[in-house]
Amino acid sequence: MVRNGLLIDYEYCTGCHSCEIACKQEHNYPAGKCGIRISEIITENPSGKHRIDNLPFITEHCDLCAARTKQGESPACVKHCQAWCMYYGRVAELANIMEDKPRAVLYSH
Repeated sequence: MVRNGLLIDYEYCTGCHSCEIACKQEHNYPAGKCGIRISEIITENPSGKHRIDNLPFITEHCDLCAARTKQGESPACVKHCQAWCMYYGRVAELANIMEDKPRAVLYSH
């Protein structure tokens, strides 16, 4: 059986929240419920400079847009990602793409 997943390249996420909005609209989720959440992480390096990272996290409500993907479409979060940092496809292929991504996560279920 072919297993599909979602690859998120954290290096390029801008924190625009388009993935959250697309997910909420696709599934008609009520306030407070979503399949993906953006967390802003602020860290300070030894020189005193700050780094802001936006990290999309998949929640327990994510089904990888089963209805959309069954029809050959991408999940709503991937389709609407403005930074083009989300990919949907076969886990094995995404793992190969991930080899060249220094800060990425691969999700499947």
